[in-house]
Amino acid sequence: MDPAPLYTGIDVSKDRLDIALRPVSDAFSFSNDDPGIAQTVTLLADLSRLVGTLVVLEATGGLDLPLVGALAASDLPVVVVNPRQVRDFARAIGKLAKPVLSAAEGTDAIDAKILAQFAEAVRPQVRPLPDVATQELRGLLMRRQQMVEMVVAEKNRLRSAPRRVRPQIQEHITWLEGHLDGLDRELSDLLRSSPLWREKEDLLRSFKGIGPVSARTLLAELPELGLLNRKQIAALVGVAPIARESGSWRGRRSIWGGRGQVRAILYMATVTAMRANVQIRTFYLRLRQAGKPGKVALVACMRKLLTILNAMVRTHTRWQQPSVA
Repeated sequence: MDPAPLYTGIDVSKDRLDIALRPVSDAFSFSNDDPGIAQTVTLLADLSRLVGTLVVLEATGGLDLPLVGALAASDLPVVVVNPRQVRDFARAIGKLAKPVLSAAEGTDAIDAKILAQFAEAVRPQVRPLPDVATQELRGLLMRRQQMVEMVVAEKNRLRSAPRRVRPQIQEHITWLEGHLDGLDRELSDLLRSSPLWREKEDLLRSFKGIGPVSARTLLAELPELGLLNRKQIAALVGVAPIARESGSWRGRRSIWGGRGQVRAILYMATVTAMRANVQIRTFYLRLRQAGKPGKVALVACMRKLLTILNAMVRTHTRWQQPSVA
């Protein structure tokens, strides 16, 4: 009989990589630097050749990227999961508190065990990882968002700052806005360097309500756009209503999970489209006249907008204003 595959959970912290295996109880720890990452890849590559393995780790806002890149370069099946999924799983199995059982076992090691147990129980699907260009696009978009937040914070401080401090704050705002313009030019150059991205951006921006920031975020954070059907793409983003039913009881449906950054961009695009796009505005008004609450109607418009964009990218068709009576 073939040996059972191993499921690997890796907890990534600033200085250390904690590794746990299931169904065996082996655990390892390496430093989170180039030598430690190389040791991790060697260990998992040897295990993969012997019995096969699935590697699961949480998205940590950038700390995981060097390790994920090294694992992918070695053709190891790696899945980066949403921390909320793992937290809900830990709550379900009664391990959310993460008690430390011994002085040698820290919470990071316990996190790795929970990740390995999550991999064994859930077996998340391995998806293609973003290429280098997509990672660069995400990094630029993230930096742009950070600078926008800094500009907003400085403008808020300017309103109540003493007179002597105001010139310094205004100088910093001017400096930030200059760098923000430079980031926008860099983003445009990166998008225009790829014929595929250039075509997709032109398609998306043909829809009234999708601006440059919305189009770039969709390209970076939703590469599956145009590759899935409307139900799959809605569930992936997190705008598909989830039923709450038990027997004859029918609760209010709600949305949760998915890709929060894409959902935030879709919200802003939908609000804009409700003013600039006849199709979305008519759909929203029809739902409101049918008695739907404003929030429910807005989420339905977000889902409709996503469905339209998905179809446009799939069929390589620019948006055209339909005739609405």
